[in-house]
Amino acid sequence: MSPLLVVAFLLVAAGGAVVVWTREPSRQAVVLSVYGVLLTVLFVLVQAPDVALSQVAVGTAIVPLMVLLAVRKVRGGKQ
Repeated sequence: MSPLLVVAFLLVAAGGAVVVWTREPSRQAVVLSVYGVLLTVLFVLVQAPDVALSQVAVGTAIVPLMVLLAVRKVRGGKQ
């Protein structure tokens, strides 16, 4: 296993812990987006470009956006 892959695994593990420990939902959505980027890098390093592309689209952009929109709706933001 290459050192770069070990670093990527450690960053993904640390990023997952940060997502779980973040309490405010809007900040958690931003941290989740950064976590999606870390996963994308990991998928590229393990030579899974199709999964990496899906992760960029869904995990980095769409899911955090949906969380932010849901938080805004629950808190009674502008419609």
